[in-house]
Amino acid sequence: MKKILVIGDSSRDVFVYCDALRLCPDVPVPVLNVKSQSENPGMAANVQRNIKKAWGQCDIMTNGNWHDITKTRYVHSTSNHTFFRVDIPHDISRIDLSNLNYNDYDLIVVSDYDKGFLTEDDINEICWKHSNVFLDTKKILGVWCQHAKIIKINDYEYKNSKPYLVPEIKNKIIHTMGEDGCEYKGKRYAVKKVEVKDVSGAGDTFMASLVVEYCRTDDIIKSIEFANMCASQVVTQKGVAVI
Repeated sequence: MKKILVIGDSSRDVFVYCDALRLCPDVPVPVLNVKSQSENPGMAANVQRNIKKAWGQCDIMTNGNWHDITKTRYVHSTSNHTFFRVDIPHDISRIDLSNLNYNDYDLIVVSDYDKGFLTEDDINEICWKHSNVFLDTKKILGVWCQHAKIIKINDYEYKNSKPYLVPEIKNKIIHTMGEDGCEYKGKRYAVKKVEVKDVSGAGDTFMASLVVEYCRTDDIIKSIEFANMCASQVVTQKGVAVI
């Protein structure tokens, strides 16, 4: 079995499900009555747990304080409408790559949420030293990522990076566009229309599915189609679902 490593910053996702039956008398906001709560590892750790679910194993290099970094969403229990999100950030120390043995892994996933764990130089080093790196980053793309094998970015990130895309980078990009599917090398890959309940973590699921299917088939087109299917399934469920 091929060995996979995820590198990136992680957090804890918390979902607080509530009823809202009346408005507050002194300020025009709903009064939330908490009914239940759930949580899961988020960001890079969510990519890892999706890969482990579908592949059986996956190592991770991430920030040790991920459990203290929370994203808490207050959600209506019936409609799944999100009232607001409360983030509790913490400082994240930069990764130390000196002990990473690249030869231990067949594929490396860089899941970079741009919180300080990975710099552009770090990502460039990883992509330079390993020939099979799948990159998902919140950073503006540049020459530092040109040695990645595949770069997955969403529509917002693509528009931010578009002025800086040289052909060496553009031809490696899988540009995800939600209900419009994704685009790779000028071709659109559509998805089935579904009833969307929650898009939280859908990008992580897409990346994890892409990587797992690529490990199975070595075929990037089959991997894109599989990732589209998996991402379409998880958005029909509440919270952050897994493959």
